[in-house]
Amino acid sequence: MDYVGHVIRPPSEGYSMIIQVTVGCSHNMCTFCGAYKDLKPKFWVKDWETVKRDIDEASGYRYGFKRAFLADGDVLILPTEDILRIMNYIKQKNPNIESINVYGNAKAILRKSPEDLKALHEAGLNVIYQGIESGNKDVLRKIRKGAFPEKMKEAAAKVIDSGIKLSQTVLLGIGGKEMSFEHARDTGRLLGEMSPDFASALTVMILPNTPLFQEYREGKFVLPDKFELLEELKIIIKNMNVRRKCYFTSNHASNYLPIKANLPEDQAAVLKMIDKVVTTKNESILRREETRAL
Repeated sequence: MDYVGHVIRPPSEGYSMIIQVTVGCSHNMCTFCGAYKDLKPKFWVKDWETVKRDIDEASGYRYGFKRAFLADGDVLILPTEDILRIMNYIKQKNPNIESINVYGNAKAILRKSPEDLKALHEAGLNVIYQGIESGNKDVLRKIRKGAFPEKMKEAAAKVIDSGIKLSQTVLLGIGGKEMSFEHARDTGRLLGEMSPDFASALTVMILPNTPLFQEYREGKFVLPDKFELLEELKIIIKNMNVRRKCYFTSNHASNYLPIKANLPEDQAAVLKMIDKVVTTKNESILRREETRAL
């Protein structure tokens, strides 16, 4: 396989056919993300023949695939006809493929017409993963996310209206101690307003090759401690007044407390459980520091 650099995919795509269509991220300015900071050039699109060869190779694996994921972080920014060509060839070579999934930021989603998104859905695009990180405008500006809540809501509505499932991730701790409450409150509210099919909370981990690391070294960014991070998680869930069913998780390896919950029905029980852990400072059920990872 013609994999270049660190091929990034969501945890739920661990058993998928991973086809690297683009390398890097066309935005590549988020202060916390070190995934593509060392790439030169920062972003490029692979040619069709390279992608086709990788599909051919992966399709020859004897155990077969039920799912496929188009990597890296910016495939949705390609012209719709190019994405459809790739998807159709994957399905041609792998008749048992049930879903094809992709990352999509607000900019890429908003560039697609409703007809584009519906065509992708009809061709087999099942889930778009969108990292929103925070619902607070000041935090988003500080981390140079490249999108604000109103545009994120607009993008989310377009995805949901198309029939494609929406999976969104947020980052505990990304507001630092200074903006911890505001970040958590506004993030929960935004998730509630968007009401994705899936939502996940990860915890920010400060990487040496990022601008956030420099802020951390200079004392300009102070990461909340583990119980303050759990307080953020509680505030997010408390403010998630979703309009439809949402499967919420915090079981990523970066987190201290794994949670799986169906909202809104599990909301009260989850809040009670988190509150008990925070109040008692019971570390026995938390993930050990040495086992946390990206």
